[in-house]
Amino acid sequence: MTPDLHARHRAALPDWLALYYANPIELTHGEGRHVWDAAGNKYLDFFGGILTTMTAHALPEVTKAVSEQAARLVHSSTLYLNRTMVELAERVAQLSGIPDARVFFTTSGTEANDAALLLATSYRRSNQILAMRNSYHGRSFSAVGITGNRGWSPTSLSPLQTLYVHGGIRSRGPYAHLSDAEFTDACVADLRDMLGQTRGDVAALIAEPVQGVGGFTSPPDGLYARFRDVLRDHGILWISDEVQTGWGRTGDHFWGWQAHARSGPPDILTFAKGIGNGMSIGGVVARADVMNCLDANSLSTFGGSPVTMAAGLANLSYLLEHDLQGNARRVGGLLIERLRAIAAHAPGVREVRGRGLMIGIELAHPDTGEAAPGAATAVLESCRENGLLIGKGGAHDTSVLRIAPPLSLTVSEAEEGASILDAALREFS
Repeated sequence: MTPDLHARHRAALPDWLALYYANPIELTHGEGRHVWDAAGNKYLDFFGGILTTMTAHALPEVTKAVSEQAARLVHSSTLYLNRTMVELAERVAQLSGIPDARVFFTTSGTEANDAALLLATSYRRSNQILAMRNSYHGRSFSAVGITGNRGWSPTSLSPLQTLYVHGGIRSRGPYAHLSDAEFTDACVADLRDMLGQTRGDVAALIAEPVQGVGGFTSPPDGLYARFRDVLRDHGILWISDEVQTGWGRTGDHFWGWQAHARSGPPDILTFAKGIGNGMSIGGVVARADVMNCLDANSLSTFGGSPVTMAAGLANLSYLLEHDLQGNARRVGGLLIERLRAIAAHAPGVREVRGRGLMIGIELAHPDTGEAAPGAATAVLESCRENGLLIGKGGAHDTSVLRIAPPLSLTVSEAEEGASILDAALREFS
């Protein structure tokens, strides 16, 4: 702990700015899948700065690209041609799966989702948005207005009329007892019923293929394809929020929407976090007619900056050349099975879920089945004390441990982290 820095933090920054741990730590440097704090303690990083350090800490290819670009030109804005931005946009457009795609770069996932909402409401001339229960899409005024997780939605005021649909949480709620097929049918029926109650045209449905802050929950594969069929009948756009699920983290797919691909790609895709490997990059991909629907001038002062674009291009190249999606599938699969074996002997674990290197461990009181946020906090603290950093999330109560290490995680590191989690879960179950 650095008590002086903590006191200065509390005096200079907002009270609502969350910090992990009773004694917050200051991270000073990292390498590979490890970070060190100001006291010299070494940690295996299973959270990657909220799923943002996607490939590795201090990845030489990225640091070299950033250093070389910063030595030439740090900033120019989108008012000037930027070769690296064009090159990254071309690669992202091609990888997105969206035909005739255009890409707009932002500085964060929040800003990307905000831009996507602007595009959808302008294109459809409607401020009505469908969102998923338990969702999280950022901290801007419009993003908070479509966030279905009350712990991250500080106001009910919004420029949008938001209607919440079932389907994001498979193992809780009124449809949890149904089979996957029945669950999907019930959620589609709920969507149809919701649309029957709206007045005028709905602009879009925005959905995370795997809910991030909500605790890494997801519907059965194919649900959003079924939703897509209904939406298409009404001309409603589908926005896939890939801020946490993109770039191969789920292992099976490069994008989360591809688990629901039967009815085609989304109309709009948003991304951020991992592509910059810690640099501030977000963005929107959309069909040209949707992206170009705005009838006013616009630009971005910091989105698509020379330095961040250089980082993104180098990071994406490393990811693809080293098949980190395949590594996420292989190592993530082993880690999930190891954690499920641990959970079988830990009564406080309600469920281990996820895919690839995006894994959630939901904790509950063994006797009542109620969420156990206190246990989640205790496990988080225990893991830190034993050299492992993880995250938290969940719905009404924060009782899900979130595990999302860099995609270059090795088998031995996965086993090391699982052993630390094993000891912590046994202690507090």
